[in-house]
Amino acid sequence: MLSTHLHRHSLHRSAHAFLARTPFSAFETPDSHRSTYMRTFRIPFDAMASGCELVLAAIDECEARQAAEAAIDEVRRIEIKYSRYRPDSIVTRINAAAGADPVDCDGETLSLLDYADTLYQSSDGLFDITSGVLRRVWNFQLPRVPAPDELAARLKLVGWRRVERDGRQVRLPEAGMEIDFGGFGKEYAADRAGALLEARGVRHGYVNLGGDMRVLGPRPDGQPWMIGIQDPRRKGEVIATIPVVQGGLATSGDYERYFELDGRRYCHILDPRTGMPVSHWRTVSVIAPLAVVAGNCTTIAMLKQADGLGFLEASGMNFLAMDQHGELHTRQPQMA
Repeated sequence: MLSTHLHRHSLHRSAHAFLARTPFSAFETPDSHRSTYMRTFRIPFDAMASGCELVLAAIDECEARQAAEAAIDEVRRIEIKYSRYRPDSIVTRINAAAGADPVDCDGETLSLLDYADTLYQSSDGLFDITSGVLRRVWNFQLPRVPAPDELAARLKLVGWRRVERDGRQVRLPEAGMEIDFGGFGKEYAADRAGALLEARGVRHGYVNLGGDMRVLGPRPDGQPWMIGIQDPRRKGEVIATIPVVQGGLATSGDYERYFELDGRRYCHILDPRTGMPVSHWRTVSVIAPLAVVAGNCTTIAMLKQADGLGFLEASGMNFLAMDQHGELHTRQPQMA
């Protein structure tokens, strides 16, 4: 089990190391720290195959729009640079060169790879960014479980320890191997966007990238943002409402991409040791200082299955988890 010291300090420290016009809607709320009224703007946009939103308080629309555009540009920059779906991304270049020559990487990419290594070590090998190759035998739009030989062939290509790193160069030693930053890409982008907003003086609001959130500060009146956690079995309903003032909030679950076959649910979160979906938790939400730490904790807890509760309790983070029996487990006294 991951120790509290390793989880709270190693992951957090490592995460800190790499840290188009859209329609606006607004409403006025009094700022308890200023004599004037601030307006809270909601700015929806699409990125990373998700519906996204910025919520921020500013004096006027011009100030809000300038800050929002900088944050959205940063999210899209990260998507362009690290999406495995883009032929010009660094991830695609590394994967295309598997079994051949090493690829030169810039400092940001090397930092992300260092963080991936921290996650691998901290999770006892469960968080492995080379395991994305398993998706080639799983299609969650069709109710079909891959044959054992199909899984075995892909499992041979999984293994973070096999990735060769030498200075600024990265090499995948076998053709067919892949890396994928999808396990923490949205959370990283949320933190980067949040940092840009903070640098522009935004003190109230949040970044929401498809449910992965970075909260910059409370509402202008000092009250927390009340964030609903989706019920994993009843669409449109929530199992809890979490008050958040600052930090990251992320959720992982078995309800986003899945199919059911013979009474069993098969979700998209795959154990890199077996190639099979996890099944112990319906949903896990974590509040942490950074979105990337919150997201990694939820994923690792899902992957640890029954041991995930001990992992969450040792982490020192506030969490909400629902197991397959529908029982809730929490560390968050103010949850409602």
